[in-house]
Amino acid sequence: MIYFCPTPIGNLGDITIRTIEILKSVDIIFAEDKRVTVKLLNHYDIKAELRTYHKFNESEMSEKIIENIADRDIALVTDAGMPGISDPGAILVKKLIEEKIDFRVLPGANAALTALVLSGLDTDHFTFYGFASSKSSARKKELESLKDLKFTIIFYEAPHRIKDFLQDVYEVFGERKISISREITKVFEETIRSTTSKVIDEDITEKGEFVICIEGNNKEENYNIKELLEEELNRGVKKSQAVKEISKKYNIPKNDVYKESLNL
Repeated sequence: MIYFCPTPIGNLGDITIRTIEILKSVDIIFAEDKRVTVKLLNHYDIKAELRTYHKFNESEMSEKIIENIADRDIALVTDAGMPGISDPGAILVKKLIEEKIDFRVLPGANAALTALVLSGLDTDHFTFYGFASSKSSARKKELESLKDLKFTIIFYEAPHRIKDFLQDVYEVFGERKISISREITKVFEETIRSTTSKVIDEDITEKGEFVICIEGNNKEENYNIKELLEEELNRGVKKSQAVKEISKKYNIPKNDVYKESLNL
């Protein structure tokens, strides 16, 4: 049998009894980074053989795992959280299904759901997006495709990109409620609950992985786009700038504002 085992996202105590029992019983543990996983194994006195399975050798190692599954019990873990969720594991799952090989996925720690509950935003319906593009232009296109969703959206982001990410979110999404969590379950755990306009000026510590939860597009006002444009133009604002500002301020799709501007 092969087991996909979630690991703590910070505090080593956040692991299930069943996961510990499985890790102690298997013959081989495949880990994203052995240097990280060995700390967990030492903490729980787990002695299984440790091998590497990461995003750079995922396809190759998936084939080898399948070749050796017949006579061994195997566990797959990542550095933190659930294998296959913004971490290696999904390719192996697909291959196991294709080969009709049985496997088990154990429940456990997950940063996205923990941050969602911490946020205080709607939990009835939500979208997990994970990491957006590292480049601003591509990231904005991704955000444009998400801006009209009516439910909470969850992102992951690296510390060195968090401020640029938040700036792009405000430019595309306009004013929304937002929650930013970092170092979840660790000593310096922090959650900032704010709005997309105000959070840009927050003193954010750029350390640790970030989980960002953003309110869905709940605006249902029927704005008169023509009147809004005329108001901006009468103030001396250029038409192109007026289109951009109205789209951002009122969460109206930019294409709708642009089309209306052509009639003025």
